Amino acid sequence: MKQEIEFIKFSPTQNMTVLVKTDHPAEQLPHIASKVMSYDSVYAEQVGFIGQAARMEADARLMMAGGEFCGNACMALAVYQAAERGLGPDDTAYVRLEASGTEQLVSCQVTRRPDAYLCRVDMPAPKQIERRTIRFDGSELDIAIVRYPAFIHLVLELERFHDEAREKAEALAKLLGVATGAPLIGIMLFNPTDYEMAPLIYVPHLESLVWERGCGSGTASVGAYLAWKRQRDIDVGIRQPGGVIRVCAAHHPDSPGSVAIEGSVHIVAQGKAYIDI
Repeated sequence: MKQEIEFIKFSPTQNMTVLVKTDHPAEQLPHIASKVMSYDSVYAEQVGFIGQAARMEADARLMMAGGEFCGNACMALAVYQAAERGLGPDDTAYVRLEASGTEQLVSCQVTRRPDAYLCRVDMPAPKQIERRTIRFDGSELDIAIVRYPAFIHLVLELERFHDEAREKAEALAKLLGVATGAPLIGIMLFNPTDYEMAPLIYVPHLESLVWERGCGSGTASVGAYLAWKRQRDIDVGIRQPGGVIRVCAAHHPDSPGSVAIEGSVHIVAQGKAYIDI
């Protein structure tokens, strides 16, 4: 049996994101997302679902299929909301979203440029940052752990992102998914000299393990980590395979400070897809 869904596809720093516009029962969301992400369907790195916001002050709700938080999907939904308002060239719109994986409203600023939308998102701040040396797969890894209420990111500083490092990152992500029960595990390979990042995102509930071309929440975690490590405010562009995402992270001596990311978003397709249910 085929089910018709309506979707819109975005490219936030080439982190291909599909947002589903039609309503579906919550228990079907993981299945729909897995089908939509597949090569023989719409094909994307992640899928979110647009819903009605429960709070009056929010414009819309974003529900990711694994219940995780996603900064780039927030960018995509903010752009969609701004485009639906008829945002003109060089105009700016302000959008507030409810989003899975966080209790706070997500504030977004969208400006229309000639070739794309420029979006800035105030991200959830980590609740804790720490560094540890762990022994894994026969070697010692010096890692930074960036903890959020609903997910965990690790930052591994490396000069080169070689195949062995990627394989260990994948194995570690899967192990942490089992050990922690978190809905999302992110591992950010980060070169502090060139401000370059290779982001790995694992969503256990979907069995989705993806080296993303651009990761908004991972960029926020790297920015928060740098502010914590260097004990000063951070405003830098983080290079990723799909382009640059800028991060601004405030330093506070007692706890992680506020974090915002900024990147470009393209609307690349919209239409209907047919999913086996």
